[in-house]
Amino acid sequence: MTKRIKVIYPVPMNENTREAIETQIPAQFIDARFDVEFVGSKRLMTLANSYYDMFIMEGIIVEAGMKAEEEGFDAVCINTVSDSGLSALRSRLSIPVIGPGQASFHIASMLGQKFSILTMWQPWVPIYTKTLNEYGLTSRCVSIRHIDTRPDVQELLEGKEEIVFEKLETEGVKATEQDGADVIILGSTTMHQSHRYLDEKLSVPVINPGLVAYKLCEMFLELGLTHSKRCYFDPETLQDASIFPES
Repeated sequence: MTKRIKVIYPVPMNENTREAIETQIPAQFIDARFDVEFVGSKRLMTLANSYYDMFIMEGIIVEAGMKAEEEGFDAVCINTVSDSGLSALRSRLSIPVIGPGQASFHIASMLGQKFSILTMWQPWVPIYTKTLNEYGLTSRCVSIRHIDTRPDVQELLEGKEEIVFEKLETEGVKATEQDGADVIILGSTTMHQSHRYLDEKLSVPVINPGLVAYKLCEMFLELGLTHSKRCYFDPETLQDASIFPES
């Protein structure tokens, strides 16, 4: 039986955005036993560049995740390295919920002793420090480097390759040679277009977080694994209608 995975991108998607986002998971990486569907935010646009915006993103993802289980999906894959809504959805849902931040940080820790996060701009840095602390992996991250470039969550890196890719390479080299990183993690799922370039240019493994999270969804479903309810307790009372009246 085919298993269905919902990938939640917490930003509205037009036709061009959808095409760019869906290339995160190339067809050759999708097992024939799985169907993948991307969904974007219906109402709100946020860059997650403040704690207020991160709060909004949590709501967007939780609402979409609940709808995914109602629609019969077998797993939810969050498509932001902030892992927004991850714990709330694991509490609310029974199906597996995977976040690319948690997935990438742990896999990087398997591939080397120390890793560095390579991202677009400074306002995203608090996202990583927060999640690294929550996952107990702060000591494994030797640096968070950025290229001081405002992210474009609609066009992504399309048309910016000549400028952005070289900037990322420069910071990636610093992360390995100056900071001692054994592994590089792309700081956003929207940076996936740079993965092949950086993987060829840098001397250490480069993790593409969106693809890693998706493949973990497949693995969890194949092995019949999901989160423990001894950790992610079910709510005593559901208040979905009060929180998301339009759902």
